[in-house]
Amino acid sequence: MTMREALMAAAVGLPLLMLLLCASAPLRRRLPAWFAIAPLPALAAAVCASPSEMLRFGNSRFALRFALDTSGALLLGTAALLWLFAGIFATRVLRDRERIDGFVVCWFMAMTGCVGVFLAADLIGFYLMLAVLSVGASGLVLQGDGPDARYAGALYLGIALLAEAFLLGGLILLAQATPGGSLLIRDAAAALPDSPWRDTTLLLLLIGLAIKAGLVPLHFWMPYAYGAAPTPAAAVLSGAVVKASVIALVRFLPFGNAWPHFGIPLATLGMFGAFYGVAIGITQSQPKIVLAYSSVSQMGFLVAVIGMGLAAGDPATVVAAAYYAAHHLLVKGTLFLAVGVVALTGAGKLRWVQVPTAVIALGLGGLPLTGGALAKYAAKDLLGGDLAGSLAVASSVATTLLMLHFLRCLGAIAVAHSDARAPAPLTGAWLAMVLASLIVPWVLYLNIPIGTLPEALMPAALWSAFWPVLAGAVLAIGWTRWSRAMPSVPAGDVGHLLHGLQRGGVTVARIAVCGDAFVRRWSVSCLTLLLAALLFGALLAVVG
Repeated sequence: MTMREALMAAAVGLPLLMLLLCASAPLRRRLPAWFAIAPLPALAAAVCASPSEMLRFGNSRFALRFALDTSGALLLGTAALLWLFAGIFATRVLRDRERIDGFVVCWFMAMTGCVGVFLAADLIGFYLMLAVLSVGASGLVLQGDGPDARYAGALYLGIALLAEAFLLGGLILLAQATPGGSLLIRDAAAALPDSPWRDTTLLLLLIGLAIKAGLVPLHFWMPYAYGAAPTPAAAVLSGAVVKASVIALVRFLPFGNAWPHFGIPLATLGMFGAFYGVAIGITQSQPKIVLAYSSVSQMGFLVAVIGMGLAAGDPATVVAAAYYAAHHLLVKGTLFLAVGVVALTGAGKLRWVQVPTAVIALGLGGLPLTGGALAKYAAKDLLGGDLAGSLAVASSVATTLLMLHFLRCLGAIAVAHSDARAPAPLTGAWLAMVLASLIVPWVLYLNIPIGTLPEALMPAALWSAFWPVLAGAVLAIGWTRWSRAMPSVPAGDVGHLLHGLQRGGVTVARIAVCGDAFVRRWSVSCLTLLLAALLFGALLAVVG
């Protein structure tokens, strides 16, 4: 086994080992100290990634395979950074909680699944890791306080299972169409264009992954889940966990062929979500809910980029989309941690938190010299200069408006005591993520085949990135005056209708329980069987 293979094995094996050790109650109480250590092998594996190497577990009959391509390395490395610093944040938060067992188990379960999804090279391994990830992530949502967390966790798990049902159908059709019985993802994706079930397979995959990505209208689980989950859990859920849909899209879809009849509708739905997330997000007042709608918007834009690449059959989409997702992963994780820091910081000490947070947040809108500007520049060619390109510029304006609204809501949750400070581990973890969000995108841009730095720093490129941010700032000034006259939208928007359906479902369930209890009575059961026998005899007589 080579060093790279050993690192891949440790990347999945260490968090899995921590998860297995949770079976011991005495050990489970000590395992939060390993939150920041468990993702280190994944970070090392991403840095030392080699597309030519594949790790195999098992025999000739059944084996799981793990490998890292460029897109997987981008997402695995940035996810490992987020798991590391969010782990430090979570370790400190758990010191103030009496019951930590559930959080510890679900943290390592979600980490195992997250790392495994980015590394999985075969269909079975991918689906297995995705299932582990979904269960762990829904468990993290349940670690929030009150009935809202229970509802959000149940909703998250239900939506995840619905998405995985569609995915399972698509993966089965993929496996059947792959020659030689190969279960490798790269072989399945290469065989998809010639599959007799090509269109059905693509449709099932796109529906399942669109749900996983939080695409409108099945996006409502995001505000519920991210709003209810504890802050460090929300950071990894919004940053790393949701990117499982991105790695699946860029690995399973056949970008070597043009598929406009699938790509254009996908891009249209994604771009609609990009604006819808902003339109609802600016009506919210809780910072975590605003960030959740920002994720709806950003994932919509990312899916639009992937859709346009699929429509054009452009292989460059794979790395460009992964780079955009990696930047969003870092930024969104940082912003959620900022919410946790500000909630413990006094108004007198707030400015030193708000300034770097503002730079990171505006980076999502494409603020020049930030990773967001590089990410949008990398996606520019995929969207083109026609309608899609114009909508992308408008999306930058809208994102800036939403992020400035978030900053205003963030300042409102500071504690009353002006000199209050957040604990040093929380502040240190957040600052480390700030630096990662500012530096890592530049390092990645210089080391992957996505573009040249001189082109990205040309005056025309800087101006094209700056003026949408400026326009968004002007709109934000106007919004502070108009927002009071706008109607209030409940968090979850269309998902709020589910509460009415839930009440109806409870009524139906009660009727069914009463009916079942009535039918189970001895006299009723005997009479029912007698009537059934008489009916059956009458039918035989008529047939005869």
